[in-house]
Amino acid sequence: MRRLQGQWALVTGASSGIGKDIAEILGELGCDLVLTARRTDRLDALAKTVSERFGVEAVVIPLDLAQPGAPATLYEKTTSRGIAVDILVNNAGYGVHGFFLDIPWDRTGDMLQLLVTNLTHLTHLYARKMVERDRGHVLQVSSIGAFQPVPGFASYAAAKAYVLDFGVALNHELRKSQVTCTVLCPGITITEFQQVAGHEELTAFERMLAMNSREVARAAVAAMLKGKAMIVPGRINALNGWMTRILPKPVAAAVAYLTLGPPRDIGG
Repeated sequence: MRRLQGQWALVTGASSGIGKDIAEILGELGCDLVLTARRTDRLDALAKTVSERFGVEAVVIPLDLAQPGAPATLYEKTTSRGIAVDILVNNAGYGVHGFFLDIPWDRTGDMLQLLVTNLTHLTHLYARKMVERDRGHVLQVSSIGAFQPVPGFASYAAAKAYVLDFGVALNHELRKSQVTCTVLCPGITITEFQQVAGHEELTAFERMLAMNSREVARAAVAAMLKGKAMIVPGRINALNGWMTRILPKPVAAAVAYLTLGPPRDIGG
C-alpha cells in the first residue's frame, strides 16, 4: 500500500475493533490522525501508541456521534485546528440484537441517527472539501447484513443497506474526480460488537466465518486506496453475500433467522 505522509485521516469509532485497527494501519502508512469516539482513555492510549510507533501526529476529539448536531461539532473542531481531512473513515456504529418491537425506541433511534443521518452528514461536510482539493477517500463501514433482511437485526441491517447503496452511488457520482468512496461490508468480525448488541453467543456457523478485525481493516484500507466501490473481506463471506443477493427477500430473511437464531427478549 502507498505511503500517506502529509495527509490527515479522520477515523470515527476509533476506540476499539475495526476502527482502531484502521487507525493503526493508516498511522503505519505515515498518515496523521484525528481519532474520535466516546471513550477518551482509549483514544488517548491509541494516540500515544501511533505517535510513538510511527512518528505521526494524532489528535483526539472525544464525541458521541449518535447525538444530533455531532457532525457539525466535529467538523468545526477539525477545521478550527487547520486540519484538512483527506481520508474519512465512517466506522462508528453499533447494533442491537432483538425483536424490533421489544427494543426501546431510544436505543433504535440513537442507532439510526448514528448509522444513517450522522454518517451521511459527515460525508457531506468532508467530501465536499475533498472534491474542492480534488483528492481524498471516504470509507463507509457497512456490513454483510446489508445484502439481506435480518430478523433480530431488522433496523440495523436496513441501516447498513442504506450505507451500502449510498456509498456505491456516491462513488459513481465522484468518478470524474480524484475522490473515491469505498464501502466495507465485513462479515462476523471478532470485536466488541457482539457484546454491545447482546449477541455474544455465536452459532457454530458464525464462528466458522468469523474473522479478526486486523485482517478486515487491512483489506478495507487496501480497497479504499485502490478506489474500489465495495469490499467484502473473506472469500466465504463474499460468496455468501453474492448468494443472499439472488435469493427472494422473504427467503433470505428466513435463512438469516435460522443462521443467527432467535433474539433474546430484551424487554422494554
